[in-house]
Amino acid sequence: MILGVDTSTYFESKKFGSRYFKNGQEVEPLDIFRDNGVSLMRIRVWKNPYDENGKPYLGGTCDYANYIKLAKLAISKGYKIVLDPHFSDFWCDPHKQMMPKGWESLSENELLSALEEYAHKLFVDSKNDGVYPSYIQLGNEITSGTLWPYAKVDGDLPRQGYDKLIKVLKIISKEARDIFPEAKLIIHLERSFDNAIYREFFDNVIPEVDFDIIGMSYYPYWHKTMKHLFANVDDLKKRYSKEIMIVEVGYGFTLEDYVKEALDDSSLVITQDMINSNDAKIEFPLTPEGQKAFLDTLLPLAEAHGISGIIYWEPIWIPGEGICWASKEGQKYINELKGGTRNEWANQCLFDYSGNALPALDSFKITKEGTK
Repeated sequence: MILGVDTSTYFESKKFGSRYFKNGQEVEPLDIFRDNGVSLMRIRVWKNPYDENGKPYLGGTCDYANYIKLAKLAISKGYKIVLDPHFSDFWCDPHKQMMPKGWESLSENELLSALEEYAHKLFVDSKNDGVYPSYIQLGNEITSGTLWPYAKVDGDLPRQGYDKLIKVLKIISKEARDIFPEAKLIIHLERSFDNAIYREFFDNVIPEVDFDIIGMSYYPYWHKTMKHLFANVDDLKKRYSKEIMIVEVGYGFTLEDYVKEALDDSSLVITQDMINSNDAKIEFPLTPEGQKAFLDTLLPLAEAHGISGIIYWEPIWIPGEGICWASKEGQKYINELKGGTRNEWANQCLFDYSGNALPALDSFKITKEGTK
C-alpha cells in the first residue's frame, strides 16, 4: 500500500508565513513526509478561481499555475502526482459542483465541446510543462454528479441523471487516456459507508466509462465507522474487481478553536456540536493521541482489506493571518455568503496550530514491513 498527501494549499500557506517544526527544529514538511515513505502528491485544479476583477478565491487559489509549480516541487522531491481537476472554478463536493464561469448558458453540445476543449488543454499543457501525473481523477467527490445542473445525479434510489454524467465522464476519460496512457484513472466518491449508493453509481458507470480505480473519501464524522467502510470496500472489490484507494482521509486532534473569540461567525468544520448534530460514531477521541490511534488502526486494516493507497487531505493547512478557506469573492461564487472565511480545517492537520508535528505524523509512514 502506498501513502500520499494533498497539500494543494502549500504555496498560499507559505506566502502567509506558515512554519513547521519537529522536535523543536524547523522542518520542510514535504521532506518529512518523504522521509516517512509518503510517495504521492495529490493536487486539485480549479479552472478559473478569480472573480471578474481578478480577485482570488483563496483556499489555495488552486489554478493551473499552482498545480504546475507544486507538482514540479513535489517531483523534485520524489513524489508521483495525483491530478485532481474539479471541473469548476472553486470547491467541489457532494453539496456543490458549480459550473465554470461562462459555461452556464451553453447548450448541451456547446457544454460538452467546452469540457472536451478544457480537459484536452489541461492535460496537454501539463504534458508540455513536463508534469506527467501517475493518477488522474475524473472529478472530485462526484457522488451526486458534476457540472450542475447539467450532469447532476439526484432523487431517491434509483437516482436519475446518470446518462448525462456518463457523457461527461467519457469525455474526460478519453482525453486523459489519449494524452497520458500510462496514468491510472480514478472515479472519486464520498459516502464511503454507503454500499447502496456505490452499487448504484458503479453499476451505471462501469459498463460505460473507462477508468481504473474506485476512489473514496473517509471522514468518520460523516462516513461512520471503519466497520462500515471496510464492509463496503470488501463488497466493491468482489463485485467490480477494481482497485480501491482512499484519496481523502483526515481526523481531528482537538475540538478547541484556534480563535478564542472569533471576530466572525465562522467556526471549525469539526466541532462537538457538528458531531452531535450528525450523530457521528466517533471511535477515537479527537485528541493528539486519538488522531494517532485512528491512523494506527486505519492503515493496517486498509492494507489487510486490499486498499492500494491512502492520501491524507491537507495535513499542513495550519492557521495563519490571511489563510482562508475562501475569500468573499469565492463565497459569492459558490453561494455560501453566510459565515466567515478563515481556515476552518486546521484541527485536522498533522501539525498543531503552532506548526508543531503531532504524534500522528509518525504513524503516517511506510516501514520496511509496510505501513506502520
